[in-house]
Amino acid sequence: MKLIQSRENPFFKSLKRLAESGRERRKTGQTLLDGVHLVEAYEAAFGSVDALITSESALKVGGEITAFVAGRNTVTLADSLMRDLGLVESPSGLLAVAKVPGAIVTVNTEIDAILLDKVQDPGNVGTLLRTAAAAGIKQALLSPGCAAAWSPKVLRAGQGAHFALTIHEEADLAGFMAEYRGTTAVTTLDNATSLYEARWTNPLAWVFGAEGQGVSPELLASTQLRIRIPMPGAVESLNVAAAAAICLFEAVRRKLK
Repeated sequence: MKLIQSRENPFFKSLKRLAESGRERRKTGQTLLDGVHLVEAYEAAFGSVDALITSESALKVGGEITAFVAGRNTVTLADSLMRDLGLVESPSGLLAVAKVPGAIVTVNTEIDAILLDKVQDPGNVGTLLRTAAAAGIKQALLSPGCAAAWSPKVLRAGQGAHFALTIHEEADLAGFMAEYRGTTAVTTLDNATSLYEARWTNPLAWVFGAEGQGVSPELLASTQLRIRIPMPGAVESLNVAAAAAICLFEAVRRKLK
């Protein structure tokens, strides 16, 4: 076990760059995973991570992290350095450096999909990916302007969903929708049908937009099915992740009827 206590340490500096820079992640083809669950999910899908890093206090406490790294090569960071990486508000005490899975060049226009239009909040992007994976969707397309799918904060919010999805970043959503061999659907309040009365044919591609702004007018105009979520209460709108969960699992309910 190697203990790192200096911010000038080259390995720590490399971790800091991965934590803070999308350009560094693209350059190296690597990202950072936080927590035993996320590392286990990655290794189950893609094999061993490139490096394991623990906090000094996590090893002293013992428990799940100590058991997980037993017999494996690890690097230990002083607690102050682990916090300094700033990945999440409450670091778990275990990090891994892992290769970003290679992107599949072509998209599939014949299966269910979730399309994210400029969703910028990392927590929302991760939650949307997690909800899509839980609903059995296998493909996600993210437009330019979305939070980086493989950033540590999005990975943490996704809780392993990334490894069950084919994720296309910087995707041409309009081009995909034009070629899609199913129904495209969007939530909106204008000229929309209630979710529980709407009819569609599968496969189904859901389009969800940026916080506050919603789906861009261009995409909204080309979407085949406009859906509103009935809200009898005093609230006018829902967080995009909450709206997506309602829609995706209504689609699941219909498939299971």
